[in-house]
Amino acid sequence: MATFSHLPMVLPLLLTLLVAAEAAAGAAQPTGGRLSPARYARVFAFGNSLTDTGNAAIFPATATGPSTRQPYGQTYFGHPTGRASDGRLIIDFLVKELKVPLPTPYLAGRTAADFLGGANFALGGATALDPAFLASRGIRSAVPVSLSNETNWFHNVLQLLSSSGYAEQRKITSRSVFLVGEIGVNDYFLALMSNKSIDVAESLVPHIIGTIRSALTDMIGAGARTVVVTGMLPLGCEPKLLAMFPSGPSNYDPASGCDERFNELAVRHNRALKRVLWELRLRYPGRSLLYADVYHPIYRAVASPARYGFGNKPLAACCGGGGGPNNFNYTAFCGTPKSTTCADPSKYISWDGIHLTEAANRFIARSMLRGVLLPVAEPGFQQQA
Repeated sequence: MATFSHLPMVLPLLLTLLVAAEAAAGAAQPTGGRLSPARYARVFAFGNSLTDTGNAAIFPATATGPSTRQPYGQTYFGHPTGRASDGRLIIDFLVKELKVPLPTPYLAGRTAADFLGGANFALGGATALDPAFLASRGIRSAVPVSLSNETNWFHNVLQLLSSSGYAEQRKITSRSVFLVGEIGVNDYFLALMSNKSIDVAESLVPHIIGTIRSALTDMIGAGARTVVVTGMLPLGCEPKLLAMFPSGPSNYDPASGCDERFNELAVRHNRALKRVLWELRLRYPGRSLLYADVYHPIYRAVASPARYGFGNKPLAACCGGGGGPNNFNYTAFCGTPKSTTCADPSKYISWDGIHLTEAANRFIARSMLRGVLLPVAEPGFQQQA
């Protein structure tokens, strides 16, 4: 059983999306599918800090977190917005291509009119599993919000919209894209921090996948017809983990420098998630249940950064401190007095050792859109918006 002296809680890192199949109406077997911008009026989003565009800046437990301070937001917005990046997230690029409004952070909305263009329920630090379940395993959640809380928030918004006379519930959901951002990474790292064992984290995989399945079934039951579900990123490529849990040479992938122990956990998660999506496609023909692969695109960017327009430090944080190959140390976390910021964030994949730069989020979004939405040409990665 692999053990560690201490382990971090991660508000996930993020990255690219390649997609798989869609169930065609009435078909016995799943087939390939794409999103069509003309079909949709809004996005309902779920997840954690990789998708959160403002909820963490409002929620009491996270309202004073790093994403509310400089230099977060500096690249695009010029000021912090609650996004865990120097600029925009994947969801910002996705809604632009779908030609729908940016969904309102749930905690920022008050009236039905606030959510007519969609709602974002993602919250930085959120877990897939409920805090009570984690506590039963001796795992303490720092942010008491889980995926089930987010789906409850969704039902609150749906009830608000339908009761206010905007549209019947099924009309609202059928013309919406349901984006389930990466969820589960915080569960894994809370388990590692509490128990110092990869085996304990791996034991959560079926429970996390079961929770995601329940949430997807709930969305479909509410009338969702198009759901994009994001897989787990390559955890072993994250600067924070590499800096905090150094290992022997045999555990590092020679092509990328990533820690294979953590990547294997992500692979197991993704394999189980794809199996669930396959089963749901068969059970609910006519629904588009799309798997968004963030693992492989991120891994490729780390292994071959120059090919995708990044610099020669793919495993280092742009903002932070600590030096070395990862430039990560909690005593100099991004936004603290001891931290520094790189001159050109667009050459980095990781913004703060946990989350992605705007350049990486753009790269991932383009990869996602090539697979699911529009025939976007393969870069020679262009850094322009």
